[in-house]
Amino acid sequence: MLADDQPLIRSGFRALLQAEDDITVVAEAADGAACVEQARTHLPDIALVDVQMPEVDGIEATRRIAADPALTGVHVVILTNYGLDEYVFEALRAGAAGFLVKDVQPEDFLHSVRVAARGDALLAPSITRRLIDRYVNQPQLNPHGLRDLTTREQEAVLLVAQGLSNDEIAARMVISPLTAKTHVNRAMTKLHARDRAQLVVIAYESGLVTPRR
Repeated sequence: MLADDQPLIRSGFRALLQAEDDITVVAEAADGAACVEQARTHLPDIALVDVQMPEVDGIEATRRIAADPALTGVHVVILTNYGLDEYVFEALRAGAAGFLVKDVQPEDFLHSVRVAARGDALLAPSITRRLIDRYVNQPQLNPHGLRDLTTREQEAVLLVAQGLSNDEIAARMVISPLTAKTHVNRAMTKLHARDRAQLVVIAYESGLVTPRR
């Protein structure tokens, strides 16, 4: 699903996406309220949502989608022209699975959509760098559940924070991809993270991941 108040932007993304055999655009919306309604109607795997839209902006639309139990399978990827920190963190806290700047190369854009569809966190290196810069000097928190993580679950979270997929985590930990996914999912449950993107935020906020400059 595409949500952007500019028809030309939507048509460009639609043409790019529909040229792929494994991707179908099921709905479009020109504002945040319509985005939420279309999500409820069509239940897309991915909602590409512009951060700045009239009436209800992309972050609020993301928040509403994340709060709706019927939409738990919808992965929101925020689109913006800016890439400013305030949008990055608000989007992730609202429940976004990822964040893309609109000037991304077409092949990278398509790859990102597929990554988000798998349920992986969509955090470009620049976004990860911002997370590090934001939390490096902040007091460390100790969210309930952190102490309940096993050593392997902590290791998996550290690798998620580096942007690794389940297959890459499996290779690094010398385990099967299914076991890697299990470690990540259990960590998400214990830390009350809605998705991998929020798991990364919690990892930095809690001090489980130690930022390095």
